[in-house]
Amino acid sequence: MSSRALVMARIRRALADVPRAETPSEVAVERTYARHHGDRTPADSADLLAENLADYRAVVHRTHATALPALIARLLTARDATSVAVPPGLPADWLSATDIHRVPDTADLTPHDLDTVSSVVTGCAVAIAETGTVILDASPDQGRRRITLVPDHHICVIRVPAQVVDSVPEALERLTPARPHTWISGPSATSDIELDRVEGVHGPRTLEVVLVTED
Repeated sequence: MSSRALVMARIRRALADVPRAETPSEVAVERTYARHHGDRTPADSADLLAENLADYRAVVHRTHATALPALIARLLTARDATSVAVPPGLPADWLSATDIHRVPDTADLTPHDLDTVSSVVTGCAVAIAETGTVILDASPDQGRRRITLVPDHHICVIRVPAQVVDSVPEALERLTPARPHTWISGPSATSDIELDRVEGVHGPRTLEVVLVTED
């Protein structure tokens, strides 16, 4: 029996007593697991997120909304970036302090085109403090998935406290299942059988996260 056939057989056994006409929306699913662990203030959650992101080798910055454009400009200059991919719904003021060449996220933008782009700046859908995870869902301020996977440098802006939750269950409640999700915990990294770490294989080698407190 193939692996596929084995898995399908297990699914059929598990569903053997379920009426064929029944749909998931008709059955209440018992969710007795903890939604988060411990009582945290919004500031505590932001601190935990920053700690876990740094543990995953993301570079974390903290600023206020009024200082965000200047910070993004400094980060791009520090990378000697010559171009930046821009999602269609990125707030215009985020890049107002730099005259770097902008590459709009359009349908005709190929992976080869993106490979020549220095950086990308996006927002996010939600960030999880307990796991240090940033989730993108291709909303207008994030653009298509490819623009966050090909350029080697990603600056991701997270609004605090509005976009920070404690746990995975709380994050899932905010997401739309029909949208494409990218879950990011630090820069792209993998390792071979000898545990030699290699970064940049599946995405950007450098992830800079900006936690911005809204004024």
